[in-house]
Amino acid sequence: MPTPTGPARPGPAPACRPPAAAAPPGTGYRAVFAVPEFRYVFAAHLLSSLGVVICEIALSVLVYRLTDSPLLSALTFALGLLPYVVGGTLLSAVADRHPARRVLVCCDAVCAAAAAAMVLPGTPVVVLLGLRCLIAAVAPVFAGTRAGSLGEILGDGDLFVLGRSLVRIVNQGAQLVGFAAGGLLLAAVPPGTVLGITAGTFTASALLLRLGTAARPARGASRRGAPSSGGGGRATGGPGGALLRASLAGTRHLLADRRVRALLLLGWVPPAVVVVPEALLVPYGDLLGVGPAGQGLLMCGMPIGAVVAETLVGTFLGPRARTRLTFPLGAFAVVPSLGFALRPSLGWALVLLVLTGTSISYNFGVDRWFVAAVPEELLGQAMTVMQAGRMTIMGAAMGLAGVAAEYAPLPVVMPAGGALGAVAVLAVLVEVRRSGARNTGEAVTA
Repeated sequence: MPTPTGPARPGPAPACRPPAAAAPPGTGYRAVFAVPEFRYVFAAHLLSSLGVVICEIALSVLVYRLTDSPLLSALTFALGLLPYVVGGTLLSAVADRHPARRVLVCCDAVCAAAAAAMVLPGTPVVVLLGLRCLIAAVAPVFAGTRAGSLGEILGDGDLFVLGRSLVRIVNQGAQLVGFAAGGLLLAAVPPGTVLGITAGTFTASALLLRLGTAARPARGASRRGAPSSGGGGRATGGPGGALLRASLAGTRHLLADRRVRALLLLGWVPPAVVVVPEALLVPYGDLLGVGPAGQGLLMCGMPIGAVVAETLVGTFLGPRARTRLTFPLGAFAVVPSLGFALRPSLGWALVLLVLTGTSISYNFGVDRWFVAAVPEELLGQAMTVMQAGRMTIMGAAMGLAGVAAEYAPLPVVMPAGGALGAVAVLAVLVEVRRSGARNTGEAVTA
């Protein structure tokens, strides 16, 4: 897909992206796995994703045993989302100002050290929660840097899109496997031992990235070397101040571009809609009287739908067909939640959740358009902003859903989220179409 044209963007001209590796027709994911570097990235991501999920479970159990406070135990999960806005806004420039491999290894090392520190006996609860915040703060930097590095490893063509799809499949699969593995581990060993295991998964991920990926220069090296408009090229305030200024300036630059801004909203809004019923599944299961087993089954619904749909679409459909699904699936994301107005039974509720999960495949088109719209030297930062914004808005939507459920019945709140979301999603789709028509015409033919 050609890079959008139109009014000249401020700043230096985008660097040339590496040519996309040509995938043999019909090979799909096999072509991605044929790239040796990607196999290391995939294995590292699998380990770190499992580490994050198991760490959340073990830390939640540990905090509850130390405090007997359901609020503090639940807060360990909330803290996995809230710091995203900090890391994604203030540290986003890291993804492009330093070599990708170095950033990824350092992020994994920080997570490993934080998980190991949680194991220390006598660690105060406030420190445990602070360490959880630290892991969450570096998460968007890690995700954005990894996404940018995929552009270097796989090129910016269909292999990149399929690589991003495999990352999403791991994310969803890690929820299913991680919760099950975490539960089994906690039944056999203390939470501290489980946290020690997660420190090992982060360490193994760092080693895989260090040994299995090539050392490349930072994408934004030329951009850093350019003189600043106000300081004659002399950085003030030290490295931390320069990083903060670069992060904020890069974010402003991205948001000033109508096409990029529209695609960011397309990456943020549908996920915020689908998490409304997901955030209320525990009380809904209680409303149905299905017990913990039923509640756990409901929580598996959306990840199952996401993994199945992502795998089928990536395997059996070509690039054009996948891109054409972007608008229909983005709009469909809000539809299943409307069914909760009928207070469905466990089986039908599970069907609605699986159907909701299938809408994740709209991201094939989002990724394709986004990497075409973003300047090369800002790709890592753009991916960081995308991830941070998505997780932040999802966390906010979960919180608002919980507040609404305090004052209104669940069969009202859950479909209301879908109804309000339908308006928001349709508005975003219209803006994406208009921005694409103005720049390239690609959205018109999507």
